[in-house]
Amino acid sequence: MSGCQVLGTRTMNKEENPLLKMSLQELWQLFPINLTKHNPLWKEWYEEERSFLLKQLPSNEVVRLSHIGSTAVEGIQAKPIVDMLLEVKKDSSFQKLKELILQSGYLCMNETNDRISFNKGYTINGFAERVFHLHLRYEGDNDELYFRDELQAHPSVAKEYEMLKLSLWKPFEHDRDAYTAHKTEFVKQHTLIAKEEFKGKYENNRPY
Repeated sequence: MSGCQVLGTRTMNKEENPLLKMSLQELWQLFPINLTKHNPLWKEWYEEERSFLLKQLPSNEVVRLSHIGSTAVEGIQAKPIVDMLLEVKKDSSFQKLKELILQSGYLCMNETNDRISFNKGYTINGFAERVFHLHLRYEGDNDELYFRDELQAHPSVAKEYEMLKLSLWKPFEHDRDAYTAHKTEFVKQHTLIAKEEFKGKYENNRPY
């Protein structure tokens, strides 16, 4: 779990959570990439986790909490990890929100000044049944919404993306960074197309 500053968090410090002591290579071995057929339960798990999180977070700071990634796209294989994008107002305190998210059972995966990624469902014995990635961003930092919409609107593009992922799965099963890097050009290309097709869709703080 690199790049995270564990600040004042009693529940998630290195003494109490062995995952935070592990190297990136050790984590990749314990949590390999695995693509599975679309599971209808993913949407239900997202809705339940969304409701749970919105009760923990200050409603006056949350702009939008969305289901993103391949688990939000029916008909294609995906890693069985439900990705969520949390957009908050630009005057929100990331550190205060971070503390609330950690207290909600998440671990910090990666942190910069304007982005923090968390996970839930990673255990010392591997993945739990329900696994979530939560991406904390300031409002408007939401390219993933457009890419998701592009895949949902165009099944042929979604299938092309699925084939790309399947081709990368085994070669990079234990190297998530390389797996992600080899998808970057496809994602960028189709995000640009989507931002033209769905121009302005998320500029008025719509809930999804």
